[in-house]
Amino acid sequence: MKKTSTRLADGRELLYYDSRDDAVRDAVDPRPLDPIATTSQIRRDPLLGDCVAIASHRQGRTYHPPADECPLCPSRDGRQSEIPAAEYEVAVFENRFPSLAGDAGRCEVVCFTSDHDASFADLTEEQAALVLEAWTDRTAELAELPGVRQVFCFENRGAEIGVTLGHPHGQIYAYPFVTPRTALMLRSLAAHLAETGRNLFDDVVARERADGTRVVLEGEHWVAFVPYAAHWPYEVHLYPKRRVPDLRGLDDGARTEFPQIYLELLRRFDRIFGPGEPPTPYISAWHQAPFGTSGFAPEFALHLELFTVRRTSGKLKFLAGSESGMNVFINDVPPETAAARLREVASE
Repeated sequence: MKKTSTRLADGRELLYYDSRDDAVRDAVDPRPLDPIATTSQIRRDPLLGDCVAIASHRQGRTYHPPADECPLCPSRDGRQSEIPAAEYEVAVFENRFPSLAGDAGRCEVVCFTSDHDASFADLTEEQAALVLEAWTDRTAELAELPGVRQVFCFENRGAEIGVTLGHPHGQIYAYPFVTPRTALMLRSLAAHLAETGRNLFDDVVARERADGTRVVLEGEHWVAFVPYAAHWPYEVHLYPKRRVPDLRGLDDGARTEFPQIYLELLRRFDRIFGPGEPPTPYISAWHQAPFGTSGFAPEFALHLELFTVRRTSGKLKFLAGSESGMNVFINDVPPETAAARLREVASE
């Protein structure tokens, strides 16, 4: 992999990731952009103890532009985008409308491919492997920034999720705090260790593999299953069999096998609801251990959580009173049924 770092016209960092060492990335951003001015703040809720990012400048962000004005496509035919090159493999740049900025963290956009009409599931294994390398590299670099406590790589796909740009892309958030969801996992991890002397993540994976009814896909280095208490109608958790705290810890075997496993999962998601259905909207989220913390963070297990808000053909799972008001999920699809369906739609 070759990484090339450059700057956009307003000073934001742009990174190209190429599979070939002889790739040349010397295109200059000619746009007359003003320096970015953000108003991001982190405010702590005194009742819940969690943090909220206040980012009023995001109200003016780009919203569903026509394909020929997509800011994530390469620059060509006299039209300048966020990526000055006429083509690229994987590109990462600082978000122009970040939720987190300065002392409040950092937000980056990850463009998986220059093909506007593709999706992650359309990538080759080689392309998906390059995205994994980019995620890993960004995790390593962002972890070194002063004040960053956790790095979150994720993809939102589909208008139902709230995506405002159709180009295949994801994001990376570098939080200046440990997220509430991770803090809950760390507390459960500590309690389980105190009670049993064992690692909670190891026990969860071992239980799912032994039971087998919710296992969707298993390789030499990865296992994917619908969790016993799945929150979402179709939800899959993907774990490396050798526990590591974050993407940096994956060995060569896990890195080689990941594209095969992950691309198959995404393609199965698109077949859940049968032929003729639109692409399945989903959120794909890497959970990594926080940095600069003592306690049980080193015992955390890297894993990816993939889920859709679609519960059946033409119907969405809305977070209504119980979910939004009290954070108590009600799932209409039994996890065992979801797992069986995801096995049923395996590639031939």
